[in-house]
Amino acid sequence: MNASLRPGLAARLDYVVPDERTVPYLLPESEHFAALPTVLATGYLVAIVEWACMRAIDGHLQVGEQTLGVHIDLSHQAPTPPGSTLTVHAELSAVEGRQLTFTVHAHDDAATICRGIHRRAVINTERFNARIRARVTA
Repeated sequence: MNASLRPGLAARLDYVVPDERTVPYLLPESEHFAALPTVLATGYLVAIVEWACMRAIDGHLQVGEQTLGVHIDLSHQAPTPPGSTLTVHAELSAVEGRQLTFTVHAHDDAATICRGIHRRAVINTERFNARIRARVTA
């Protein structure tokens, strides 16, 4: 991790919600999801929030490092229909060893969509991949 990886780093991500990121597309093999309204799925919202957090730390990791999500605590307060622009704000609020905590919130033109925290762990990509390969071959 670079010394520049410290609280206060932030990013904004504007994302136009396509039909493919709505609830019926989340798990198309599930009739339960298929029957739900065509609004941004919470599962996709989590991924968009993670993306904003990763953008906040772009350029602040060493070569060979990445981050993986390890905890998410988000509200999902309002529906976002396709075609709406979701704006996510992510700020690195704490660095504790290799654990990064982000404060996040998102809104569209009509309402606050979510608030919460997200934690990511800094990993050495090659070591992590070696551990995964060992699990698959064991």
